[in-house]
Amino acid sequence: MTATTGPEATATAPVFDRIEELVPGDRAVAVRNVPNTLTFFDTHFPRHPILPGVLLLESMAALAKAAAGGERAWRLASVRAVRFKHFVGPGDQVRITVEVTKSTEQTTEVRATAKVGDRVVATARTLTLVAAGRPGEDTA
Repeated sequence: MTATTGPEATATAPVFDRIEELVPGDRAVAVRNVPNTLTFFDTHFPRHPILPGVLLLESMAALAKAAAGGERAWRLASVRAVRFKHFVGPGDQVRITVEVTKSTEQTTEVRATAKVGDRVVATARTLTLVAAGRPGEDTA
């Protein structure tokens, strides 16, 4: 399944721009463009603007929820071994890949990688999602 648009994350930046590949319960690939007009570049860091790592992690978590699939809502429960290896700056295009490594009815574990071009900029060994128990309990 291929989608052309991604969900809105915040008032300042989308989680990702489009999903290029989605195999529910198995894997997903999405692209996030980083325009230089994002407001946080004014303060994070004005002389050397970089995409905050937490926003990159938010993109990974949102894509992990899409890859988890199914009709249920998922929420992020834990993150293990996150590594930010290189800065992501204005004008970069980040390709995020997530792969489901373990899945049960109540939990899904996902491995995530973010690249700019051929360079790996961030990895997460395990993002653990749990089934949301109540409506609206699907925050990242």
